[in-house]
Amino acid sequence: QEQLVESGGGSVQAGGSLRLSCIRSGFRFKWFRMAWFRQPPGKQREAVAAIESDGRSTYSDSVKGRFTISQDNSRNSLYLQMDNVKPEDTAMYYCAADTGQPEMQDFILQWRGGTYHIWGQGTQVTVSS
Repeated sequence: QEQLVESGGGSVQAGGSLRLSCIRSGFRFKWFRMAWFRQPPGKQREAVAAIESDGRSTYSDSVKGRFTISQDNSRNSLYLQMDNVKPEDTAMYYCAADTGQPEMQDFILQWRGGTYHIWGQGTQVTVSS
């Protein structure tokens, strides 16, 4: 059973930095793309950044130049380096995976060619002004 577990969230002042981590386990397929999504209070879940298995990455306009997505396949890990954070970055952050094999009961979000259907439990990020 594929599983994603996030960590690294917390409270930070505007202009500061945080690094989120996500460890994956139980993946049966070698190919997959990974992404970070976030859900601000009272709003819909939105994409933040995604990375292909070959390392190519893409970012939402709201975080481009401030956040960096990376992965370490030897550690089965995905990261999100958040720099120069703003109060509007406050949200629950989710790690997600697209294996190309979604199932009918999965919660699915699509973004820039990816169909994300495996989700972690989330980690809270709170940015104070």
